[in-house]
Amino acid sequence: MRPRTTTRRQFLGSAAALAATGPLVPGFAAPLLGSDYRALVCIFLYGGNDGNNMVVPLDSASYAAYAKARGNPGAGGLALTQSSLAPLNGSSLGLHGALAPLAEVWNQGHLAVQANVGTLVRPLSKLEFGAGGAAVPGNLFSHSDQQSQWQQGGSGLAHSTGWGGRIADLQARAAVPAVISVSGNSVFINGAATDGLALSSSGGFAVKGFGGNPARNPLYSLYTSLLQLPYANAEQRAAATVLNQGLRASELLNKALSASSSVAGLFAGQSNSLARQLLAVAKMLEAHTSLGVNRQIFFVSIGGFDTHNDQLSQQGGLFGQLGPALKSFHDATLQLGLGSQVTSFTASDFARTLQPASGGGTDHAWGNHQFVLGGAVKGGLYGRMPQFALGGPDDVSSEGRWLPSTASDQMSATLAAWIGVSAGDMAGLFPNLANFAQPNLGYFG
Repeated sequence: MRPRTTTRRQFLGSAAALAATGPLVPGFAAPLLGSDYRALVCIFLYGGNDGNNMVVPLDSASYAAYAKARGNPGAGGLALTQSSLAPLNGSSLGLHGALAPLAEVWNQGHLAVQANVGTLVRPLSKLEFGAGGAAVPGNLFSHSDQQSQWQQGGSGLAHSTGWGGRIADLQARAAVPAVISVSGNSVFINGAATDGLALSSSGGFAVKGFGGNPARNPLYSLYTSLLQLPYANAEQRAAATVLNQGLRASELLNKALSASSSVAGLFAGQSNSLARQLLAVAKMLEAHTSLGVNRQIFFVSIGGFDTHNDQLSQQGGLFGQLGPALKSFHDATLQLGLGSQVTSFTASDFARTLQPASGGGTDHAWGNHQFVLGGAVKGGLYGRMPQFALGGPDDVSSEGRWLPSTASDQMSATLAAWIGVSAGDMAGLFPNLANFAQPNLGYFG
């Protein structure tokens, strides 16, 4: 996704927002509720993850239907053997074997599986889908469009902000932005009055050009003193405001990211990008009291899920990164005493067809399964698993493209309510939410 460009008017508006002490966005009723510390962590699986092999039914009838539709791996099929799956105790479900570390979180009672969730404008029947029209989300099988709809907070939205960024609009301004991506720029972190911060997971976050310790450089002192001048020109004042905020954020975040961490050992042996991103988030959680913000939202990602061929090998390798990294991060929150104050969740463009495509891969689909985990999460299965029948009641095609039974807006709104968004502000985050009878799915007690 391309970073958005910034006009002079937007630059001045953002600077004014950064200097403010509270939310300025019209249409929002109140700041975030609660004074305790809470954080949301979005793990985006770019490319469209195949949920059908992430969560697999283990009861005899459902597994038989799954295996028949997926086909024998020896003949280009994708069915996983029952013995390779990690059972979820107390349910008739199993996880892909590479995700076995997350089965431990389920057994602790803190992993929720949200079944068959996807972008929807309103509840939709298979017959209505066939008729087309405004009730069907636009560009359903397009990577960029579906990524945007998940991250924006609804289908058919005309703006370029994300629901993570719009939550940050409700938070009182602090030296460190309330929403941070460790995976580059994304729609998710862009607010209407605030811009999220995108930083690298590879090391510190420090101003460049003043040596390893800018505070000891006389030129840095001169530079910062120049930014304190009472500029008469509005554009100069705006620039000074943004730069001052950036310098303060860099000082605080560089200290957090560069410091040795008490939880780094939990990620030992994991050198992949996702593990590095989640370790960086864990370091910021560890330093949260010094960052001056009581609500934070983080965005991390892993790509490669567009598995049009050789899916068993490709997805297995990706899950081999996702499972251990997410478990290590969850353990880090527990070790830091923040288990009930941090909630992580997965999201992805869309699912993949139940029926394999040529080359041992799958094509783009729709309704998918996602994870929600954290100490505050009431573990279990949420929603309804689809019927594994090609052309059946849940399939909008003949290849196994599931019509979502839960909207991505409902899942996102449940997470937003947990972090403190009031009922009055939900419409500003998720304009289509009013079309659904259950705006909160009940992941939290």
